[in-house]
Amino acid sequence: MKIKTKLTLGVGLLFFLIILLVSLGVRQVHKLSNDTENILVANYNSVEYSRNMLKELDKIEFENKLSDKFSTYLELQSNNITEIGEKELTQSLVEDFSEYKKNPKDAFANKIRKDLNDIMKLNMDAIQRKSLVASKTAQDAILWISITGAMCFMIAFSLLINLPSSIANPIKDLSESIRQIAAKNYHQRVHFEDHNEFGDLAKSFNTMAEKLQEYNDSSLAKLMMEKKRIETLINNMHDPVIGLDDKQTILFANEEALKISGLKANEIIGKLAQQVALTNDLIRTLLIDLMDSETNKKQEAMKIYADKKESYFERQLVPIVIIPTGEKEKRQIGSFIILKNVTAYKELDFAKTNFISTVSHEFKTPIASMKMSLQLLENEGIGKLNEEQKGLIHSIYDDANRLLKTTGELLNITQVESGKSKINIESSEVSPIIMEAVEATKNLAEQNKITLQLLIDDDLPKIKIDKEKTVWVVSNLISNAIRYSYENSIVIIKAKKATNNVMISVVDSGLGISSQYKDKVFDKYFRVPGTDKEGTGLGLAISKEFIEAQGGTISVESELGSGSSFIVTLKGL
Repeated sequence: MKIKTKLTLGVGLLFFLIILLVSLGVRQVHKLSNDTENILVANYNSVEYSRNMLKELDKIEFENKLSDKFSTYLELQSNNITEIGEKELTQSLVEDFSEYKKNPKDAFANKIRKDLNDIMKLNMDAIQRKSLVASKTAQDAILWISITGAMCFMIAFSLLINLPSSIANPIKDLSESIRQIAAKNYHQRVHFEDHNEFGDLAKSFNTMAEKLQEYNDSSLAKLMMEKKRIETLINNMHDPVIGLDDKQTILFANEEALKISGLKANEIIGKLAQQVALTNDLIRTLLIDLMDSETNKKQEAMKIYADKKESYFERQLVPIVIIPTGEKEKRQIGSFIILKNVTAYKELDFAKTNFISTVSHEFKTPIASMKMSLQLLENEGIGKLNEEQKGLIHSIYDDANRLLKTTGELLNITQVESGKSKINIESSEVSPIIMEAVEATKNLAEQNKITLQLLIDDDLPKIKIDKEKTVWVVSNLISNAIRYSYENSIVIIKAKKATNNVMISVVDSGLGISSQYKDKVFDKYFRVPGTDKEGTGLGLAISKEFIEAQGGTISVESELGSGSSFIVTLKGL
């Protein structure tokens, strides 16, 4: 509980108890006043009226003359009846006085005295009874005020004992801990578990003590030794490494980094990277790449002249993130850039690409000859074939087509990898592209008993594309959808406007793709594990390269068991 809340509750409770005590006292005094007033006003007046009437009766008997005062007191008594039986006695007094006025005899006078004495006795008894009630009320008032006062005293005494100590004791402990810290006892800690101002103060104090202990435990010699060890480790790395602080100041650069940048240590270390970039192409490129990495932009390998030849380097930005002592939030204090030399891998990749390109070219001629020979064999002019021979020829023909398709995909991927793939951008309508792709896959759909459904919006804008490659991409997507769909199902090809672009979707009703593989389906040679369909794993990779080369995008939406939807977005005019 917060200290302010404690004080507010304590003072508020005392204030409430004072109000309670005063209210109770006023109530009891008011009750006692009412009881006393009942005695004085009602019964006392009746006794006084009776006494006055006795005096007047004696005067009447002495003077032998009626007096109006008796009647006046009698009327006052008649209007002051408050006790049980007093009304009957007063009525009897009125009747006896009336008889006395008619016939003033001692017998009637004695009756009047008896009536007055009875009225006086009745009211005196009432006064005595009400006095006892008032006395009891006073005793109850004393009891309740005493109990309430005792409770107020106990609560106030408890607050007096506990409240100051709950504030003073933590301050005392904190003062002692401060004296210990001043005496360089940095292991001293304060432990206030309460969730109040003292708890927050304890956390701040302990954080300060931890930092002081950390700084005290480290010495300049240790720090210098660790610095030398790290510098030696970085300088012995075979990859170029450049370190930056959070303000883009260059903190270090190892020998390999200095060698490929052509700079000396005093020309780069301690300088702002932006300042060095003005005169050095490598640092300028790295800074641009640093900004691109923050926007997750894809980066290609860098070409740098090193080791007396053109070399390839992959950049890796490693942020330096720490949790400062006593804090909970992570904070980036800098970063370093590693340039990994991948020249050997690139050379192997080029060799692989050249090999695949050469082999694919060499395969195309014999495959074409095989197809021509098969067509000649199917010609009945050469000779008739039986059904078994025709089946073998069709099987060989299908294998030749499949081999030709694979060869074409290999040639496409080698052209993409080598940068020899040419993109011929032109404006085109959307519908002819889709119709041509559907026509190319029509036979495959019929063989697999798949229905192709077209949903093409009207008034679609023209698009800027390479028509041949876009037809190939859409055909490939439709072919995949057909191969991975169940028999007697529907493959939907949609085309609709999306802002200033055109979105082409191919939706199948197949098994779908698990979420862990959706980001990998566009990788070269990747095939979803467990699939029994034929393929090279190159079609989607080539599609992605072709579409992105035209400034478009390709993506997939899929859930396992719900089919897949491949979406191509192309720029409209």
